[in-house]
Amino acid sequence: GRGGAGYLQFNNNNNNNNNNNARFRIHINSPKFFNRTLVARADDANIIGDDDDTIQVIKGHDSSKADADVEQQKKSSQLSKRVVFGLGIGITAGGVVLTGGWVFSVALAAVVFAGSREYFELVRSRGIASGMTPPPRYVSRACSVICALMPLFTLYKGQIDVSVASAAFVVAMALLLQRGNPRFSQLSSTIFGLFYCGYLPSFWVKLRCLMLAPALNTGGQAHWTVGLVATLISISSIIAADTFAFVGGKAFGRIPLTSISPKKTWEGAIAGLLGCIATSVLLSKIFSWPTSMLSAIGFGLLNFFASLFGDLLESMIKRDAGVKDSGSLIPGHEVWGLDPGTINLLWDT
Repeated sequence: GRGGAGYLQFNNNNNNNNNNNARFRIHINSPKFFNRTLVARADDANIIGDDDDTIQVIKGHDSSKADADVEQQKKSSQLSKRVVFGLGIGITAGGVVLTGGWVFSVALAAVVFAGSREYFELVRSRGIASGMTPPPRYVSRACSVICALMPLFTLYKGQIDVSVASAAFVVAMALLLQRGNPRFSQLSSTIFGLFYCGYLPSFWVKLRCLMLAPALNTGGQAHWTVGLVATLISISSIIAADTFAFVGGKAFGRIPLTSISPKKTWEGAIAGLLGCIATSVLLSKIFSWPTSMLSAIGFGLLNFFASLFGDLLESMIKRDAGVKDSGSLIPGHEVWGLDPGTINLLWDT
């Protein structure tokens, strides 16, 4: 085998001329994994396994090296998975963002529904529920549906403040009228879920579909609006920040960033910041928005810090829930929930 050595031993210890049976032994020594010895009996035309001797697998002396190789392969696989899915997310999201309208809103509603279900499952997990009473399951499911409807209401109504307040009031009444003893922790976790998983992501619709000012100063196509360009740059810079932070942290990470997420490092955060700003500046030159270099750098900074603190917020929720990963919808990436603060600030300004 590759990286190993072995030998073949053939013995014919039977002195009877009428018996042509022979025995042979194959010994394979692979330093990466194990030593293997195979003993068999052969006649003139056939090879038959020996009933008395069996295949023996002996753990090699280099098991620690094998474990290190397996760990390295796992890290390489994680990195490749992160890159592949990052590209897939970018291409898919780019097509959806370019289409806009109801396609963008429906796609966002699907992501919101998946994210809200994950959030309420985390709230009901043993790690968080040990210190509180989780909301009833029917309330969690109803809130997931309400969150998914918020982007659609935003598209067709423009403002959903009254609708969100009404939904929160109905949910609060349902919690107060449930059997047993209602708990304030149920109300607070549920209302926060409506805000975090539904209301904030709806600003993506406001940004993409309702900011209709032309973005190009050269009299280009009318559908290249400020909202479209800002959405494309935001999504691209967030993915770039996440990817650069992962690569930089794996290559140079030494100093922990925060106890909330021990694997995050200052070196990775700096790499993510530089990647986010570089992506924002590059795309601003392509789309002619923002018009100045300083504005493009500021836009990149805004995206990075909103994504970083959104990521830390999700890490805090997962840590309290006692889980490592909140879902497998996007392997290697935690893009969900990273940038609602940026969209909120953009809309306010």
